Amino acid sequence: MNRTGIAAAITDLVFNSAITVEEAADLHFTPDYRQRTDGEWADRAGFIEHISHLRTVVAEGFVEVHDELRDGTKYADRHTVHATKKDGSSVRLEVYVFADLAPDGRFSRVEETTLMLQGSEADRDLGSAR
Repeated sequence: MNRTGIAAAITDLVFNSAITVEEAADLHFTPDYRQRTDGEWADRAGFIEHISHLRTVVAEGFVEVHDELRDGTKYADRHTVHATKKDGSSVRLEVYVFADLAPDGRFSRVEETTLMLQGSEADRDLGSAR
């Protein structure tokens, strides 16, 4: 059983160029995965489109987990994403996550709210930009 968490998932999806977005998604998310970010739903295809876009914008970064809770198939966390964009500017987003885990330990649904701590007005939708 793969027991993923947000830090591992985001690191593979956005910051690990040694694997493709699809490979990272397969490691951490079920085929029927759905995500709601700041009220906007995306299916797995939309989510992969979002992550693929992020890889064109973000040069490097890391995830700092502040709180992480698991209870059976329920998952919650609060984390900050620290990213340096390819133009050299920095973005920091605090994210609150509630999620469902599949029996194999991958995410099947994530609902999250983001709070921009650092970045330009254009970065405000970075959590869902495509």
